[in-house]
Amino acid sequence: MASESQVFQFFNLQASFSSRASLLSASSSGQNITTSHLNGSSSKMYSTSCETLSEDSPKDKPISDMLIDSFGRLHTYLRISLTERCNLRCHYCMPAEGVELTPSPQLLSQDEIVRLASLFVSSGVNKIRLTGGEPTIRKDIEELCLQLSSLKGLKTLAMTTNGITLGKKLPKLKDSGLNLVNISLDTLVPAKFEFMTRRKGHQRVMESIDAAVELGYNPVKVNCVVMRGFNDDEICDFVELTRKRPINVRFIEFMPFDGNVWNVKKLVPYAEMLDKVGKQYTGLLRIQDHPTETAKNFRIDGHQGSVSFITSMTEHFCAGCNRLRLLADGNFKVCLFGPSEVSLRDPLRLGEGDDKLREIIGAAVKRKKASHAGMFDIAKTPNRPMIHIGG
Repeated sequence: MASESQVFQFFNLQASFSSRASLLSASSSGQNITTSHLNGSSSKMYSTSCETLSEDSPKDKPISDMLIDSFGRLHTYLRISLTERCNLRCHYCMPAEGVELTPSPQLLSQDEIVRLASLFVSSGVNKIRLTGGEPTIRKDIEELCLQLSSLKGLKTLAMTTNGITLGKKLPKLKDSGLNLVNISLDTLVPAKFEFMTRRKGHQRVMESIDAAVELGYNPVKVNCVVMRGFNDDEICDFVELTRKRPINVRFIEFMPFDGNVWNVKKLVPYAEMLDKVGKQYTGLLRIQDHPTETAKNFRIDGHQGSVSFITSMTEHFCAGCNRLRLLADGNFKVCLFGPSEVSLRDPLRLGEGDDKLREIIGAAVKRKKASHAGMFDIAKTPNRPMIHIGG
C-alpha cells in the first residue's frame, strides 16, 4: 500500500494548472496537430461539435416526445446503474469512510430493469450502457445482458467496468449480446493502483483488457481519470497502449462528486493533456466526431488504436448531450451533475402503466437545463457520490 507521505502528497497538492485551459475552437475535420501547434501559451483546441441532430432519429420507428427536451435535444442513450456495490474503493468515486448503501428491497429487480429499459427502447433509445458500482458483481449479469440485447431497436449494449472480474465473464457476456466495453484503469503502476483503489487487482484488470482484445472487441476502451500529482506523468505511457492494439484510451478530466475531495489543483485540463501528447507524438490527427460524442477523439500515425479526451470541466459538451440515467434504486436522472432526480421505481411498483411512466419521464426530460453549472458551482452543489450515480 502507499505510504502516509504519498497519501498526504496526493491530497495536499499545491500545483496550479496552466491558464491555457481557455480554449480556442477550430474545425475538427482532418487537421494534424504537431508540436508547432502545441507550444507556447495558446494550444489550439478542436471542439466536439454540439448540436441537435435529426439523423439520431431511427428511420424505422417513430420517436417519442418524452425523449426530446425543451432545447430540442434527442436522448437516445440510457445509462443504467445495476448496483451501488463495488469491489474497489477508488478515491474519486467513494469517500474513505464508504457510503450508505440502499437496502436491497429498494433496488430495481432484474424484471424491473428490463421493463423500464424496454419502455425507453420502444420510445427511441438505441444505446444502453450498464454501469455501477461494478456491474459484473451482479449474479444475474449474463441473463440481464441477454434480455436487454434482445430488445427490438437496441443497437448497442455497452458496459463500463473496473475489469477485476471481467476477464472470466467476458466470453459469456459477449455471447449474451454485450458489444462494447469500457474498462476503467487510472495507472499502469501496480503500487499506485493499490493506493488509488484501496484494493489489489491491477494484474487482473490488465488481463481483462487483453481478454477483450482477444475476443475481438474493437475498440477496447480504457477510461483513465487524470489527476495532478498522481498519474499525469503516465499520460504518454497510456498512449503506448494504442500503438499495436485496437485500444482507445480515454483521458477524463477529474470531476467533482460528493465525498471525492475534488480540488481544482488536482484537475489536469484538456489543453495540458493534449500538449503533452502532441509534444511526444507527431502525426496526431483529430477525428471528426458525431455531434453527440462526449470525447474529442484523435488518431496517431502508426498506431492501431486511438486516444480521446473527455473535457467535462474545461469544455463541456452539454449542447449535444443525448444521455439519460437510471440509477440502481430506480431514480431517473437527466444530468450527471444535476441534483434533480425522480423515482420510476415507485410508480412502477404502484402498478402504473407505460403511459404514466412516459409522462413522468417526459416531464423530467423537459426540465433538463441547457448546460451544467460549471466546475466550481458543481463542486458546491449537493449531489450523490459517483458510486450511487453510476460511472
